[in-house]
Amino acid sequence: MGAGTKRVVITGMAGITAIGQDWDSVETSLRNNVSGIEKMPEWDRFTEVGTRLGGPVKDFRLPPHYTRKVTRTMGRVSLLAVRASELALENAGLKDDPEIRTGAMGVSYGSCTGSTDAVTEFGGLMVSGKLGRFNATTYLRMMSHTAAVNIGLYFGLKGRVIPTCSACTSGSQGIGYAYEAIKYGMQTMMLAGGAEELCPSEAAVFDTLFSASLKNDAPKTTPAPFDRDRDGLVIGEGACTLVLEEYEHAKARGAKIYAEIVGYGTNADGDHATHPNQETMGGAMTLAFQDAGLSPRDIGFVSCHGTATEQGDIAESNMTRRYFGRAIPAASWKGHLGHTLGACGAIESWWVIEMMNRGWFAPTLNLRNLDPRCGELDYVVGNGRALQTEHVINNNFAFGGINTSLIFRRTM
Repeated sequence: MGAGTKRVVITGMAGITAIGQDWDSVETSLRNNVSGIEKMPEWDRFTEVGTRLGGPVKDFRLPPHYTRKVTRTMGRVSLLAVRASELALENAGLKDDPEIRTGAMGVSYGSCTGSTDAVTEFGGLMVSGKLGRFNATTYLRMMSHTAAVNIGLYFGLKGRVIPTCSACTSGSQGIGYAYEAIKYGMQTMMLAGGAEELCPSEAAVFDTLFSASLKNDAPKTTPAPFDRDRDGLVIGEGACTLVLEEYEHAKARGAKIYAEIVGYGTNADGDHATHPNQETMGGAMTLAFQDAGLSPRDIGFVSCHGTATEQGDIAESNMTRRYFGRAIPAASWKGHLGHTLGACGAIESWWVIEMMNRGWFAPTLNLRNLDPRCGELDYVVGNGRALQTEHVINNNFAFGGINTSLIFRRTM
C-alpha cells in the first residue's frame, strides 16, 4: 500500500442471477450443480441465428416501491442493476444512511449496452422514419451508461459516476475503478459492479463468429469451459453490486467487512479486437500483483474468465499455467450461468469472495474431459473443493483486447 493511499474494503454484496438472487440460494444451486441454461423458444423467429440457448433470470420481481415514476428511465438492465444495488446497500447497512447522499458515495458500473427495447425503438425510427414507440425516455434506457446513471438517480448519489462500458470487463472495471477512487481519496464509498439483460442480438453476435453453442436440445450440458467437447459459449443475464468503502470509515461505523481489495490491474492487447493475447493478459495480472505487493505464490485460487470458446480457453489456461508456474486451483462458473457479459466480472467477484470466506469453491460445470491443448491447472470439478486461502484472483478478458485482474484478501 503506497504512502497516502487508503485501504479499500467490501462491506456489502448482492446479485441477481439465473441460479439464485441471494447467496444462500446461489450456493445451494452451486453445491447441487444446477445449470441456469435453457432453450429459448421465443428466439425461433430469428431463423438465421443458430443458437437458441440463454441463461435467463426467472422470477425477477420488483417491490411495490418501484413505481412507474421512478422506473420510467429504466430498461431491464437498469432495473436489475438498481435492485442489486439496493440489496447491496441493505446488506451493508447503508440504504437509509443520509451520508450516501452527501457526495461521499459514487457509482462505478457497467454493461455492454443499454436495453434491447430502447435500441429497437431507435431502430424503428431510423428504418421507418416514424417515431412509433420512440419517446422521451428511449435514449435514457438505451444509453451505454444507463445502469450507472439510474443507480445514481435512484439513490440520490452525488459523487462521481464512472460508466464502464467495456464488454465482458464492464463489471470488473467497475469494481477496479471504484477501488481506485477510494484508494486515492476521491470518494469514501462507491457502488460498483455490472449488469446485463438477455438479448438475442448478443447471442447473434457470437453466432456470426461461430463461437456460440449449438447444443439447443441439451441446454444443461453447455457451455463447457476448457472441455475438449465444448462447442461455444451461451449468453446469460444478471446483475451484481458490491459496496466498496474506505477501511477506517467502515471500521468506525462497525460495518461487517467481507474482503479487502488489495490489487487491480487493467490493460489492453493493442493488436486485435477479438483474438486473445497471452502476454498482455498476463500483464494485467502483473499490474494487479504490483499494486497489491504480492507474488503469484500468495494466491490460492483463480477465478477464470473461461467462456468455453476454443481460442479463449486455450489462451487463458496456458497463460495462467505459465504465470503461476504450477497447477493452481482454478475454475470458471460460466457453465452455471452462461456468459453474463457486462455482469460477469462483478458476479464472479461476489462468488469468489463468498467462497474464499467459506473455504469451499464451486466446480467448473460440464468440464468432464479436459482439452489437451489447455494449460495444466488444478481444475475444480465434480462437487467442488474445500480450500483455505487468504488471497484469490479474478480475471476477465473482453472484446477490444481489454484485460482485468482483481485480487481480494480474506478479512473474516
